Amino acid sequence: MEIGKQIQFYRNQFQLSQEELAEKIYVTRQTISNRENNKTYPDVQSLLLLSHLFQIQLDNFIQGDIEEMKTIIQQEAQHQLNRHTYFMLTLMISSSISVFPLFYFLDWWGFLLWTLQLLPLFFFAHRIEVFKKKYDVQTYKELVAISEGRALGMIEKREEKAKYPYQKPLIVISFAIGAAILAIISSILVQWFFS
Repeated sequence: MEIGKQIQFYRNQFQLSQEELAEKIYVTRQTISNRENNKTYPDVQSLLLLSHLFQIQLDNFIQGDIEEMKTIIQQEAQHQLNRHTYFMLTLMISSSISVFPLFYFLDWWGFLLWTLQLLPLFFFAHRIEVFKKKYDVQTYKELVAISEGRALGMIEKREEKAKYPYQKPLIVISFAIGAAILAIISSILVQWFFS
């Protein structure tokens, strides 16, 4: 981050030691050292005091960090989307495979356990939907692009928006068919092993 270099540069311009600067913005000398070495980032109050002390506008003071912070936020969002997708798919596969064995061996108690197994699946599916709304992502191709850390171009985005009305039902149907196939295979294997 640039903020550490900025603090050090202006501190030297005003011929202040770390101790003197710390006193002027009500923090410790160690805090100034950590900020200059980019180990910590100043809070809003410190940023305001520093910009006032150094007589520069706040946006000029932190401008180099804004783009870097946007990148970090995007990477965190991408990582979170990938993690939620992984958990959702894993839970979907496990619930599809376990539905018949649970019902076969535990009767209605198995159905109850299977229903409880669906709760985290719905939670992660909901989190993905929240992400899609927050970042205005609607189609599968847009989700894949974001999970790979890139964005679609304007033409691609327009094409994807045109596909959206029929693409969502197709995705749901595809997942339902896949889950049904896994459940059928699971039931065949259980009946074959335990018959």
